[in-house]
Amino acid sequence: MEQHQKSKLFVCMIPVFVVIFSLSLLNYWTDRKHQIPLPRPASHDRLQEMSDAVLRGEKVSFVGVNGTKTLLLSAYMEHRNGRQVRVIAVALRTQTPVYRCLLYCEEKLYISEGVGKFHDDHFGFSYGTVHIMCPLLSGCETPSLIAVTTAAASSEDLHHAVFLEVKNQKAESVSLPYNFTVCISTMFDFTNVLQLVQSLEMMQLLGVNRVVIYKTSCSPETQRVLDYYTETGLVEVIPWTISRYVKPSKGWLPLHGPGDLHYYGQIPALNDCIYRYMYQTRYVSLQDIDELILPQSVDSWLDLLPLLEKKYGVDKCYMFENNVFPSTVALPPPASQTLPPQSIGWQKVPGVNILDHLYHEPIIKETHYSNFKIIVNPRAVFRPTVHGLLESEKGCSWIDRDIVRMYHTRPAVQKQLKPDQLIYDGRLQRYSTRLTSAVNTVLKHTGFLPT
Repeated sequence: MEQHQKSKLFVCMIPVFVVIFSLSLLNYWTDRKHQIPLPRPASHDRLQEMSDAVLRGEKVSFVGVNGTKTLLLSAYMEHRNGRQVRVIAVALRTQTPVYRCLLYCEEKLYISEGVGKFHDDHFGFSYGTVHIMCPLLSGCETPSLIAVTTAAASSEDLHHAVFLEVKNQKAESVSLPYNFTVCISTMFDFTNVLQLVQSLEMMQLLGVNRVVIYKTSCSPETQRVLDYYTETGLVEVIPWTISRYVKPSKGWLPLHGPGDLHYYGQIPALNDCIYRYMYQTRYVSLQDIDELILPQSVDSWLDLLPLLEKKYGVDKCYMFENNVFPSTVALPPPASQTLPPQSIGWQKVPGVNILDHLYHEPIIKETHYSNFKIIVNPRAVFRPTVHGLLESEKGCSWIDRDIVRMYHTRPAVQKQLKPDQLIYDGRLQRYSTRLTSAVNTVLKHTGFLPT
């Protein structure tokens, strides 16, 4: 009888043992699922090889995520609103994969669940810019590398994942190497050498220390100029080879040009530039090479920004009215105005001479608030777009055109206008003497003018 009771008790305890064992096993895997030591030596060496491919000078990585239409571009530590890693990517908008982030910390791999957020600005193209946010885990506060897979990825996929370097490891806001950085995106089939040199020299007169150009293609003559400015330290050229992986459009809208991604991938390039220089520069300007942001009462951005901060607030996005100066119309200045002498040799340099085009189209209601560009503290920005910001800390403000405005020397927009309907603006002449001298120096160094 006693033996029968013991057997009955044992049978009754089996479910209890099963529950305890299951809870212990669950706890074990819960503790381990976010931390997978990398096998050595083979897996460690393989990971080192992959990281070397990124670290050896790949400024933008262009890494595909297996099983998806997602293309990773770059990864940056996000220090605001909780530390995490922000991966900038482009992806097919109709796909909604569940991302898995592989964080490499001190020879261990931690796994967290990534969340992708598409940009609202995609202009109707099938692909759009997406930020994949990867939370950090206990024990992995400063990952040096990151890879992204899907939640459905196999263990084999994990061991063959390609890793990106995580940049912006340290948040810096005081000791910054640059005051003003200009982000130019994107340069494609570019031949306008003279205006390129004039714009870069004007930017320096305004106080710009760095110009970042996302280059798809350009003429050999343009490349000579870029090489010169790269050697001087003013320009950083980012090879923008996104067309090898996604078909970007040459137009703003699908009806303007076939493709999968808006206008040569301009939006992801601008996003990368903001984060690339977030902790290197006080301010960033997002503009094109044929645009100049000119103060009206002071001569430099160094003097301008304190005025804007006092009038509109600190860490705001400052939006500047776009004034189109048609490059197809060259008119002499009014009788009361005279242009300083220019170099005759400029006529032999390919491109537009901005000093020949000092008349702008009238501002009309339909275009008054379009095609503007901005200057902003990059640390106050989360998601930039072509014109302005989609997400920031303190929003944007329109700036009075009597304080500063944008000079856009390009083919006419209001093509029906007659020359006498254009409006003279001689503000650029204030810089012309210094500009002419600086441009001549560069053209001599680059072989366009005799020394």
